[in-house]
Formats: sequence, C-alpha cells, structure tokens
Amino acid sequence: MIDRYSRPAMRALWSTSHKYETWLRVELAACDAMAEEGLIPSGAAAVIRSRARINEARIEELERVTQHDVLAFVNAVAETVGPEGRFLHEGLTSSDVLDTALAVILREATAVLRDDLARLHLVLRELAFRHRDTVMIGRSHGVHGEPITFGLKIAVWYEEVGRHRRRLERADEEIGVGKLSGSMGTFAHLPPSIEARVCTALGLVPDPVSSQIIQRDRHAAYMACLGLIAASLEKFAVEIRHLQRTEVLEVEEYFAAGQKGSSSMPHKRNPIGSENISGLARVVKANVQAAFDNVALWHERDISHSSVERVIVPDTTTVLDYMLDRLTTLLERLQVYPDRMRKNLEQTGGLVYSQRVMLALVERGLSRDEAYAIVQGLAMRAWKGEGTFVELAKADPTVAARLAPDALDACFDPAYFVRHTEEIFQRVFGAAP
Repeated sequence: MIDRYSRPAMRALWSTSHKYETWLRVELAACDAMAEEGLIPSGAAAVIRSRARINEARIEELERVTQHDVLAFVNAVAETVGPEGRFLHEGLTSSDVLDTALAVILREATAVLRDDLARLHLVLRELAFRHRDTVMIGRSHGVHGEPITFGLKIAVWYEEVGRHRRRLERADEEIGVGKLSGSMGTFAHLPPSIEARVCTALGLVPDPVSSQIIQRDRHAAYMACLGLIAASLEKFAVEIRHLQRTEVLEVEEYFAAGQKGSSSMPHKRNPIGSENISGLARVVKANVQAAFDNVALWHERDISHSSVERVIVPDTTTVLDYMLDRLTTLLERLQVYPDRMRKNLEQTGGLVYSQRVMLALVERGLSRDEAYAIVQGLAMRAWKGEGTFVELAKADPTVAARLAPDALDACFDPAYFVRHTEEIFQRVFGAAP
C-alpha cells in the first residue's frame, strides 16, 4: 500500500485486520445459511459466531507452515471455536471467501470514493457560479482563440465529474457480486441457495455463473472506471498548471505562509498540488492495464491475478481517494485573478475577434472566402507587429466600406461571445443555486 497517500477511512478498509474481519463475515454467513438449511447441526452456527476470534499472530504462524493464507486463517479461527470449528469453511473453496470478501471491501471503498466525488462536484458547482461571468480567453493548441468565461471552463469539469459519478455507480453494481459455488463453480458441495443467502446477508448479489473465481472482467471494468476518474483529475490539474505559468498567471494554487517553493530560488510559487495529481494519475492508469491483464487466466482459475490485485486494488482506491481530496481542497482555495484574465484577453490587440469581423463582412455581402482572406491578411500583419488588429481593421478600405465604425466596434465586444452562458448553465446545473 502507498501509505504516504492513504487517508484514514480508506487505509482502514485495506488493513490486515479488516481483511480478516471480512473473511470471517463470509465464513459466519455461510455457517448461518448452512444451519438454516440443515446442512450443519442446529445451533452450531450460533456457537461458531459467539466464539470465533481472529488472532493475527496465530494466522501468521500457521501461514509460515501452510504457505496458504486462507487455510491458515480458517485453522486459526477454528482453534478459538472448539469442536464446532470443524464446520467452518465446509463446502467452500478459498476463492469463495476471497472473492466475496473482496467485493464487500470494494463496495466499502466505493462508498468513500462516491463521497469524494460528491464533495468535488459541489466545489466545482460553487466555483462555476462564482465565476460564471468572469471573462477570459479560450485557447486551442495553447493559442488564444475566442472569449469564454472561467465559469464555463469549470462547468465543463462539473459535467465531467457528474458522468464519473454515474459511471462509479454502475461499476459498484458490477463489482458487487459474490460466489460460493465451490472449487469449479459447479456447487458440488453446497447448493446455490447457500450462496444466495450469504450474498443477501453481505449486501451482494450472486454471480449468475462463476468458475473457481468471479471473472476478472468485472474487476477490470471497475479499475477502468477509476482510471477514467484519474484521467479527468489529471486533465483538471494540467489546466491549472498551465494557467499558473508566469506568462499566464490567471489562477494560482494557494501558497501558505511559511511555504517554500524551492530550496535554491526563494521567489518560486509552484503548482505542486496539481503536479502531484498529474503524477499519481500515471500510477492509477498503469494499474488499469494490470487489471486488464488479469482477465485471461488458465482454465477455471490460476492465481496469477491474486498477487497483482493485492497491490493494484488497495493502491488504486487509496491513491484515487487522496487525489480527489487533494484536488477538491486545491479548488476550494484556488486563487483566481480576473484582472489578469482581462489583460491576457486584450494582449493580442483584438486578434481574438477575427471570426466576428469575418462574419460581419459576410453579412455585408462578401463571400466567406473573400472575407476570410481579408481578415487573415490583417491578422497576419498584426502578428508581425505592423499594428494592432483593431487599428489595421479600421484602416482597411474594404472593411471600412462595408462596416460603419459602430458596427466594427461591436465586433470587439467580448460580451457577444459569452451571451449564451446563462442558457448553458441552465443545461448543466438546472435552476441557479
């Protein structure tokens, strides 16, 4: 586990003690179900439930001999029960316990991630409305395009997070299956009704058909969902990093009193939170590939997936939990500089309004190709420093002949470009808060 990036709630879910507790929940639920159906003596399940204890040291001692974690666990628990302990694990195979318990813990981890996403969603909503009318330049290829608002940029992120919330719900449903179908998935030693009872008790549904294991396409789909979330967090972080560049400086991560940006350059204020998120996204995305590789196992089961999952599943949920919290906190304290946004918007001397001028000329009778050629020619001269685009447009005889000064001035109003912002916000958020 990547302890550096673990938060308490998620860390507890992947602890050894919680793993054993969940294994015991599966074993006890199976004993209850077997007693209810008369497959073990009446009252045996009650004795097992009242006496069963987990002794981690004893489990580790036995595992050093058996080289089998589930068998060591069952034997250690049975020792605490007494004679009725012989009914523990009856008819089960190790993967019945491992896969069913993993589903339980994954659903618990998903609940944490759902809360994380809900918090991020709320912060994005508040940030979007706060800056709904904060005009800035939009960029494509990193080059100035046309005016947008910072709120619209954040609204795009808000909608994306909403999609992830829905994806995570579907992934939670797909991963929330258990199996007690035995060594080859045939229910040779326990009937399907036992599986159904245990799954109900644990808040799962029975996998309709399984081999010795639950098929790993389910886990790969779950991991792919987490990978998509991480990819979006990386996208948001990269945008913040770009907007914090010295030449841009439209937003900035909060820089606390006493914080240092460099061991050698005292002036530095770096986007370290966003860079951290970008880096950790690479870990999550790499783990998704490992989950894909786990799908292809030999015949009814091998254990090549097991060693991989013991690393990638705890690490991915843990790291993503940390990433979500860090980005949300970063956005809550994000420094936004509207004056700098306005300054950058005006930096090119009106070049960003070229399409509006072109369309105005088309409306006055020029063909699109003619209007494009005229406006592009003026724009290229402005790029070369022969004057601002506004000045060159006003001095051009073809433009002046078709656009009165007031009409031309109207082409350089940023409000024109963002006039549908309220309608877009209605589509994304519904009624205003």
